[in-house]
Amino acid sequence: MGLIERIVSLVFGDGGRGVKNAVEVFRENAEAAGIREGELRARAMAQFGSEFAQPRKGLFDRMIDGLNRLPRPALAFGTLGLFIAAMVDPVWFASRMQGIALVPEPLWWLLGAIVSFYFGARHQAKGQEFQRQIGQSLAAVPKVLGNLERLEHSKTAPGGIGVAGAGTDARLDLAIIEPETNPALTAWQRGADIGR
Repeated sequence: MGLIERIVSLVFGDGGRGVKNAVEVFRENAEAAGIREGELRARAMAQFGSEFAQPRKGLFDRMIDGLNRLPRPALAFGTLGLFIAAMVDPVWFASRMQGIALVPEPLWWLLGAIVSFYFGARHQAKGQEFQRQIGQSLAAVPKVLGNLERLEHSKTAPGGIGVAGAGTDARLDLAIIEPETNPALTAWQRGADIGR
C-alpha cells in the first residue's frame, strides 16, 4: 500500500499538478498562450495608437487648414467662370487669353511645379490622416468583436433575445418559424375586403 500511495502521490500529488507540469513539457498550455497572445496584441495596438496620436489643433492650424481648402474649389470655379465669360462676352475673354499667351514658357513650368507640389503635399497629408483614422478603427476591433460575441451568445442563451430553443420538438420548431397573426392587420384586411 505504501508503494502505490507514493507512486500516486508522485504522479497526482499537489492536486494533479505533477501531470499538468509533465504534459506542459511536451504541449503548450493553450489558456496561457491565449493570454500571452492577447497581451501582445494589446501592447502592439497601444504602441500603434501612440504612433498616430496627434495633439489637438490650435486656432492657427485650423485657419491654415481652411486656407488650404481654398485652391481646389477656386481652380474649379475659376475654370467654370472662364467658360461662362467666353459665352457671355467673347471679346473680353479673347483679350484676356491674349494676355495669357504672352506669359513666357518658364513661368508656365514654374506654375506647374508649384501646383504639382501643392497637390502632392496635400495628397500625402490627407493619406497620412486617413492611415491614422484606420489605426484608430483597428484599435476598436477587439471591443466590437467582443460586443458581437456577447450579442450572439445572448441570442442563443436560454431566456436570451432571439428565437426560443425548441429542443427536439419538431412541432415547436415549426411554430417558431411561422409568423404570428397580427389582429390589427387582420381587421384592416377585413375592412378593405368589405369596401370592395
